Amino acid sequence: MTDHHLVWHKVAINIATIEWQPNNMAIVTAGEQQLTIIKQGSTIMAFAHKCPHAGAVLANGFLDAPGNVVCPLHHYRFNPFNGRNISGQGYHLKTYPVQQLSDGVYIGIKANR
Repeated sequence: MTDHHLVWHKVAINIATIEWQPNNMAIVTAGEQQLTIIKQGSTIMAFAHKCPHAGAVLANGFLDAPGNVVCPLHHYRFNPFNGRNISGQGYHLKTYPVQQLSDGVYIGIKANR
């Protein structure tokens, strides 16, 4: 992704140094924001720390069989690639681009203007 309004924050040296929970999720800090990241194979996706519906910590949830993020509180399901709520309730999960480079794992956050 080549968005010139993003600031890239290094969150890990590499995928192996991230403190993954058994559910393949982790909480990281990018800049001043806490975010949740998930691992599906060698792909990492990043999104908001809390569910947009009731504020539950998404890293306490799980990934369903198709790879959607499931909120631990009300079981809302979100597509981790685009943040779309596939449960039909209309909430949208904010997602962030991730780059895995030779010197680390980076998450892009829009620069404050």
